[in-house]
Amino acid sequence: MKKILVPAIALALPVMAIAQSSVDAYALSQGELRGTARFMSMGGAFTALGGDLSAITLNPASIGVYRSSEIGATLDINMRHYNTDVSKQSQTKAFCNNFGYVGVVKLDGALRTFSWGASYARTASFDRIVSGYNYPTHTSLSNYVAALTQGVPESELTFEKDKYDPYLDSSHDWLSILAYNSYLINPINAAGDEYVGLYQNGTDGDATYDLRERGYVDEYNISFGGNVSDVVYWGMNIGITDLSYSRDVLYTESMANAYIPNEQGRFVNGNAGFDLANSQYISGSGWNLNFGVILKPINEFRIGFSIKTPTWWSLQHGSVGTLDSRRTPDGSSQTLTASEYTDDASYDSRLASPWKMNVGVAGVIGSSAILSLDYEYTAFPDMKVKHQTGYYGNNFVEATAVNDDISAYFRGANTLRIGAEYRVTPQFSVRAGYAWQSSNLKEETENGDLEIYTSGISTDPSYVFNKTSNQVSLGLGYRYKGWYIDAAYVYKKRDSQYHAFTNWNGNIAPSGSIKEHFNSIVLSTGFKF
Repeated sequence: MKKILVPAIALALPVMAIAQSSVDAYALSQGELRGTARFMSMGGAFTALGGDLSAITLNPASIGVYRSSEIGATLDINMRHYNTDVSKQSQTKAFCNNFGYVGVVKLDGALRTFSWGASYARTASFDRIVSGYNYPTHTSLSNYVAALTQGVPESELTFEKDKYDPYLDSSHDWLSILAYNSYLINPINAAGDEYVGLYQNGTDGDATYDLRERGYVDEYNISFGGNVSDVVYWGMNIGITDLSYSRDVLYTESMANAYIPNEQGRFVNGNAGFDLANSQYISGSGWNLNFGVILKPINEFRIGFSIKTPTWWSLQHGSVGTLDSRRTPDGSSQTLTASEYTDDASYDSRLASPWKMNVGVAGVIGSSAILSLDYEYTAFPDMKVKHQTGYYGNNFVEATAVNDDISAYFRGANTLRIGAEYRVTPQFSVRAGYAWQSSNLKEETENGDLEIYTSGISTDPSYVFNKTSNQVSLGLGYRYKGWYIDAAYVYKKRDSQYHAFTNWNGNIAPSGSIKEHFNSIVLSTGFKF
């Protein structure tokens, strides 16, 4: 069996037609509410407020609200807990999630000020550690792959030394190739194009899974804006982004009374099991534009609006899968084993992330209190993927099937943010906030009624879908002349669902509920001058 390193999978057009999947696009487009301590403590409800380094990323018109220059930085201590029915995992990280500078020039005339600035923000963290167990399984990944592979001649899945490598020389799913060469799926007809999995009536099985995700999205903004007659504040951001994402998954099944081939190739009953390990890495860079305006018809009331274009990503992908199987026929003391691993897949793609719209209102109550309310819409169904074509070329075409999946699986996400601040003394303030985000999954997707297709090159059929999230926050602020220091505590709860593979034809795949709890201590300091 031939195994070779493949430095770039952009060798064959049929293969590239099934590279990046809708699940990849979804995973990479998950944002988080992050920013300065004042921003976080007020639930991020700053679309109409402005005057904050993080608010500039939300609504660029925020930079027009500034009346003096500012420099500041933020430290985020983030503690994450992931709970399933059988395990609890935790991790703690500390990092600078925001820093920036704003310069202001005061002018005469209708344009009262012109401002510019540069800032950095960590807009997403992909960290997740999850372990789970399913018993009974009711089906097997092998049965799903068998259904996926029906009609493919086994000769097109078989290696021929120095002549034919199905990973490179065919357009078939790599998971089919991996499973066939590990005896997870086996032909049952003379033509060799009908397959059966290991699970049958009377099979008793269980499954375990271990998932580790890491990564981030960082955004660097160049911003400028202004103040027109202390009534209209406007702004624009040019965003440069970079991304790093890795995913390691180990999925294991064990079965009694399985349907297996013995050493002579005849089907018998016996014990069976396998370990499927997958590693995936994605990196890339991108850019976006963000436009905003804040209107202040009276001093006590503001209205804000911003629209952010998709981030246009150039992505580099890498993945590898390994599968070790074992089977023991009933009455035999000999365990038959098989081991297979894929070629190293490396390819490029293009992704347009969801565009976003923010609308907000804010009011001043008396001379000491501020109350603000935001609504955000994130257009997940409008994500677009392009795949590389040709031999090491720089040509990309629309991935029609993947984009159809995106439209079928996802809906727009709605986010509400509420924030309040009360100035106890001229120097000391207290704050509170709340944020709620809806699920971005269509009802059929969330209920498991649709077959979810993952990449044909990746041999990882698993995925995690996020559901509704809720976030509450409290904070304090202190000002002394031009210097300020702010602190916030933020608690976020999110429910997610791990799927070992998709439900199909009425078969329910192993899955597990994940309850994610995020606790953050955010500290910001800066100077206005």
